[in-house]
Amino acid sequence: MTGPLVLCCLLLSAYSLPLAAGYLNVSIEPLLPVVIGDTVTLKCNFQTDGNLREIVWFRVSSQVIDGGNARQKIFTYDAMFNSSFSNMEDKRRREDLLYQSTVRLPEVQMADDGLYECHVGIYDRSSTGKVILASASITLTVIVPPKSISVVAANSPAAFSRYEAQNFTLVCIVTGARPPPTVYFKRDGELIDVVPTGHPFSSVTDRGRGPGLGKRSHVGHWRSGGLTSRDLDETKLQKSLSLLKQEGKLSRLGQDGPEKGLEQPSESGPESGPESTTEVIPETVVSREFPRWVQSSDPLYYFQLRQQAAGDGTMEVRAMLTWNLNPQLDNEALFSCEVKHPALSMPMQAEVTLAAPRGPRLSMSPRKARVGDAVRITVQGFQLGPSASEVFPEPIFTWTKVGGHLLDGREEHNGKELILERVPAELNGSMFRCTAQNPLGSTETHTRLMVFDNPRLKKGRERLIAMDTAASRCSLSLTFMLLLLSFTCEMT
Repeated sequence: MTGPLVLCCLLLSAYSLPLAAGYLNVSIEPLLPVVIGDTVTLKCNFQTDGNLREIVWFRVSSQVIDGGNARQKIFTYDAMFNSSFSNMEDKRRREDLLYQSTVRLPEVQMADDGLYECHVGIYDRSSTGKVILASASITLTVIVPPKSISVVAANSPAAFSRYEAQNFTLVCIVTGARPPPTVYFKRDGELIDVVPTGHPFSSVTDRGRGPGLGKRSHVGHWRSGGLTSRDLDETKLQKSLSLLKQEGKLSRLGQDGPEKGLEQPSESGPESGPESTTEVIPETVVSREFPRWVQSSDPLYYFQLRQQAAGDGTMEVRAMLTWNLNPQLDNEALFSCEVKHPALSMPMQAEVTLAAPRGPRLSMSPRKARVGDAVRITVQGFQLGPSASEVFPEPIFTWTKVGGHLLDGREEHNGKELILERVPAELNGSMFRCTAQNPLGSTETHTRLMVFDNPRLKKGRERLIAMDTAASRCSLSLTFMLLLLSFTCEMT
């Protein structure tokens, strides 16, 4: 009898125990960055065994009010004013219910970027009138594709130098992107290996004196400083190359490392090894041609990136590519700047072709200039190569008069056009020279000004002469009459 009685007492005591407290789990589904203008749906999932009380969505502002971030209520669901149905047969049996609340944001903008919170409240089944609250949050990231991309020359316009190699910098400007994009350069379709630097070298000599001379960089290029000199003329260069070929140490200009350098001693010992000597170059007649400089065909490209925040929350990125310009190799080379961004399905690019000015075409207006006319001489264009569509970088135009000064007394005039005001007859047959140059090269062309007589000025001049003659005659007649009157008065 004791066994059944104890079991009955245990059952009665279990039946009289209070109900366990309810539970509530809230989570928001992960969300990838959203491109501006797209539609996004925020999904809040929660699991509970209680009865739903309310669901509230908030947008958390970055503005701080009373020590906390301001919250803007964007959606509310109140179960007290909505009918609900429960399929629980036994109120005392725990049953898990799954819910999902969604908020749709059409055509998201930059202002929609930020933190969102989903707050859920349920009635606790273990206590009448008790409410359990739980929340979850997610950050909505709005990304913006680049609005524009362009490539310009940092030192444009710049003159051409025949005497020394000079640094050249391309600047790729990307605007309107968020987050900042990835920018890289290509040459003739091939990706350029670059050396990241905050302070690119200013000249060839500076680069040759820098640390790591003759050592291979991490991009696989050699830094050459041995034969890079503007003082070597063509004769001296041939002599140097002949000596190197005899020694069998010339593989490629600017590509020899310290283990194959010009001054590397032999490892066979001091007795058999030749002593380091200085190359003796005989005196030669220096030609009147412009000296040429020697450069490696694989220059070092220095890369620098700058970012600046815009007022609308986007970024402006400036990527700079600097290298030692070689007009013989870089003329008509195609450089492209490409941008990768998570909001773009394919890279965005802008390209330019380096081109030296060649064969400028001049136009003169009016074609038949007359004395007193205003003559305008303008550069209309250039003879471009098959790959170039324009002269890049922008050239410098300089106008001079052969054998004298310009009409206004200046020796030269800068600009794309030359204006001669009220040309005199003395300018007939004058020759004018237009020089166009950019860092890749220089060219010049001439045009002759033919000045014809102006019939209007001729008629006006003849009229003035006739008027002067008539005035002179009237003056003589008046003078004679006055003298005659004076003589008559004296006689009387």
